[in-house]
Amino acid sequence: MRLYVLLVNVVAVTASVSTAWLVPVDRTDLVRFGVLTVCAAVAIEATRRIERQREYNRAPTVAYVDTKAVWSIAAVIALPPVLATAMVVVTYAVAWWRIWPRERPVLPHRWIFSAATVLCGTQAAVVVLALGMHHYPGIPSAGFLPGLADLVIIVSAAALRWAINTALVMAAIALSGAPRTLSELFSGFGDQLLEAGAIGLGLVTAALLLLANPLLLVGVVLALVALHRGLLLTQFQRDARTDLTTGLATKRWWRTIAEQYLDRARTGGGTVGVLLLDLDHFKAINDTYGHPIGDLVLREIAIAVRGEVRDQDVCGRWGGEEFAIVLPNVPTEEHLGQLADRIRSRVPLVSVALPDRDTVISDLTVSIGCALYPAEHLTGIDDVLVASDTALYRAKQAGRNRVELATR
Repeated sequence: MRLYVLLVNVVAVTASVSTAWLVPVDRTDLVRFGVLTVCAAVAIEATRRIERQREYNRAPTVAYVDTKAVWSIAAVIALPPVLATAMVVVTYAVAWWRIWPRERPVLPHRWIFSAATVLCGTQAAVVVLALGMHHYPGIPSAGFLPGLADLVIIVSAAALRWAINTALVMAAIALSGAPRTLSELFSGFGDQLLEAGAIGLGLVTAALLLLANPLLLVGVVLALVALHRGLLLTQFQRDARTDLTTGLATKRWWRTIAEQYLDRARTGGGTVGVLLLDLDHFKAINDTYGHPIGDLVLREIAIAVRGEVRDQDVCGRWGGEEFAIVLPNVPTEEHLGQLADRIRSRVPLVSVALPDRDTVISDLTVSIGCALYPAEHLTGIDDVLVASDTALYRAKQAGRNRVELATR
């Protein structure tokens, strides 16, 4: 991981130096750079409280949505490469300085790496623009066909910049060991469409800077403030639906999804299976190793369980060491029992190496209760849950590490 980060940083510096003097800088370029810098600083200041909340609450497996791309994209289109590079450095430095004013004894390596990934994408965009546009830096040429060709080049360069930046960040997340599955790695990836929107706003910013009154950039700043508030709301909604310890659905969100599945089955004639899982003797782990280690075990169990179900099945943390799974369109009780037994067989394969200790927690077991809707005595989600819980109790009473189906 350290070697990867170092390599990206070296590539970013080398590429930035290599493209720095492709285009000479004149006084007009410096004025435009100053205008963009002021607008970027104002936007960062206006959104710094929101950004701080986003950073504090962001999950480690979710890629950061960088709305500073508005200013760096505008710079790479409208300014010489050396000033486009300077815009990336300046915006990241100002953002770090304003967002974390009390927490900067040294420059955080994560921010340096993030800036490096953007610089790599920026230099790739510079090459595309310099080779493809009729007049670089600048806006599309006059005339329909030349202008269309330049516009295609600009959009391609912006897309390449975004793709390189995103790929480098996702690779770092994968190498860090934070995500364990592809679905977890790409959780929140849809938010990157918002960054693509910020890049589109950067194209507009470049046009305003070159063709119109720079005072109109005030509108871009206001749009960014609104975009940040939307990002924060999206993040809060995701956090409200996700259990912090396990990464599974919260009890409330799981129940909401389960009720929707039951409504569809009721009107469309389908089926819905519900599993309630309880880790056997889990209290002994908490008592022996402490709750932080217990949380680590729960997370590993959650990853294992999620790996045994389909994409449409929703796993949730029901409470403590209990999990719940809702499974739409399960053909029969036999199929439901087989799936539950597959999960039961998977759990003992989980092993958790304790940090800073020569100890591995293994040989874990789980008891599972199952219920399949529809059934004569099951009219809603509460009935299904009671039936599953009763079956789970029978599994516990019968010796644990077993699966029990609800009786009709």
